[in-house]
Amino acid sequence: MPRALLLTGDAAEELDTMYPYYRVQEGGWDVDVSSRTMRDVQLVIHEFDPNSDAYVEKDGRKLPVDVPWADVDVERYDALIIPGGRAPEWIRVDADVRRITEHFFARNLPIALVCHGAQVPAVYGLLKGRKTACFPPITGDMENAGATVIDAPDVVDGNLVSCRGWPDMPQFGRAMMDVFSKSVSPASA
Repeated sequence: MPRALLLTGDAAEELDTMYPYYRVQEGGWDVDVSSRTMRDVQLVIHEFDPNSDAYVEKDGRKLPVDVPWADVDVERYDALIIPGGRAPEWIRVDADVRRITEHFFARNLPIALVCHGAQVPAVYGLLKGRKTACFPPITGDMENAGATVIDAPDVVDGNLVSCRGWPDMPQFGRAMMDVFSKSVSPASA
């Protein structure tokens, strides 16, 4: 059975995290959640409030962790998922997050980026020359990292599939599973 690694941390957006987490399982994949420690990750819920210039944040569910970043054996995984929220801001400074992310890019394995998730590979220079979607306010950051930002719910660039955020999940989920499914042989899918 193919296996995906979901790379995340505290303050990951709940829908950005849980939708792909369940969608890959629905598609016949195993998925392991990886964070800095084995402590459950505190997810957050972002809402758009007409009385606020930015989204507002509330505590969401707790997500159990299967493996800490330092213990990830990248050879065990066929795909990578990096959800959005505020987690990408801080997880990208960890050496193991870099090791893991660079592995999937170097081997052209499927990578799913949701919302702010694009911040992780962008900081390592891995989006240079690539097409990606992202949460609109970070478009300039992605362009400064050399990416071409496409304002669409399901941007596919080879092994890379991305979206702007949780409102895109229906289109993104289909595109993600198409990219993931094409990456594994029929015998293992």
